[in-house]
Amino acid sequence: MGKMGQPIYQINQTTGINILKLALLSTDIIVDALYGTGFHGEVEEKVAKVIELVNVSNRPIISVDIPSGVLADSGKVLGACIRANHTVTFGLPKLGLVMEPGASFAGEIHVVDISLPGKLTDLSGSGKQLLTLETISAWFSPRSPEGHKGSYGRVLILAGSRGMVGAARLTAKGALRAGAGLVTLAVPESVQPVAAASLDEAMTKGLPETGEGTFSEDALDMLLEYCKQADVLALGPGITTHPETVKLIRTLLPKLTIPTVIDADGLNALSESTDILGNTTVPLVITPHPGEMSRLLNISVHEIQDDRLNYATVAAIEWNLTVLLKGAGTIVASPGGNVYINPTGNPGMATGGSGDVLTGIIAGLLGQGLRRSMLQQPVLICMVGREI
Repeated sequence: MGKMGQPIYQINQTTGINILKLALLSTDIIVDALYGTGFHGEVEEKVAKVIELVNVSNRPIISVDIPSGVLADSGKVLGACIRANHTVTFGLPKLGLVMEPGASFAGEIHVVDISLPGKLTDLSGSGKQLLTLETISAWFSPRSPEGHKGSYGRVLILAGSRGMVGAARLTAKGALRAGAGLVTLAVPESVQPVAAASLDEAMTKGLPETGEGTFSEDALDMLLEYCKQADVLALGPGITTHPETVKLIRTLLPKLTIPTVIDADGLNALSESTDILGNTTVPLVITPHPGEMSRLLNISVHEIQDDRLNYATVAAIEWNLTVLLKGAGTIVASPGGNVYINPTGNPGMATGGSGDVLTGIIAGLLGQGLRRSMLQQPVLICMVGREI
């Protein structure tokens, strides 16, 4: 008997597993405190059997600090792991609770105060933070009663091609819904009528095109003129990797004078010329999904997914830009080394077009004045794309 009058059973004995099976039959709730945040590697075989029994017991499970089996500093699960309904963690959330697959084992997370010294919980000097409503709210200022459409950003979007006009439209709509004052969508000239017919608020411009209905190299001078009238440029959704279009993008980037968001085929056009990313003179945001990131870094998708936080951080610092690595637990890394983790989103967002909308949202926010955030901290992201 323990000091609280409750029986204590040692499950490392020969009959321990049978005792546990019997105990679970009359148990209403399970508290998991097998391992703590210092755990590394795989759980031992006997403990793994215990975890398996607990997981299939159909009883509510509450984990203390972190589910046993989750690596606290990465979220990796290398063997058997408690699948908790709730996790009560102390002081601050742990990386392993918000990064997959650990996040899927944690259930609902509750961060509780246990009177840790302020020096330990002060995040002002931390390089890694969790995006919260409080964090995001601090990045916005109320709109002025005297504001007008010119006060909230002029966004230029370079997107679309024959058969891919939907990507361009979604990007434009994303920028508008994010509050951009004026949005101009530039598409290959043959698809301009289609784009214009479905966009009531955005302006459209047709640019020189190839025989296949993609952007031609001849569009360069017109694009640079349009950029002079814009506050931010978004490029990439649906532009294809046609050789002429790829040349246009590679020639355009070094000549840009406004902040730019690059996604989709804009990134694919740079996969064999990533040095261009590091040699631009304007703030850049790139929004790769794991497949695009693997092409940029010339490593496998598996390697990217196995160490998402590190690869996003290294790329942001090396290329001096903001990286938004999409996926479950989106990573937003700044060139200054700060990293934010977005815990929102769901598998329902794993659909074609979500990344295009995201590109428009980011451009819309930058156009409204979040350029300082882009340089000093990760750009605000309000959704998660799940594309491979």
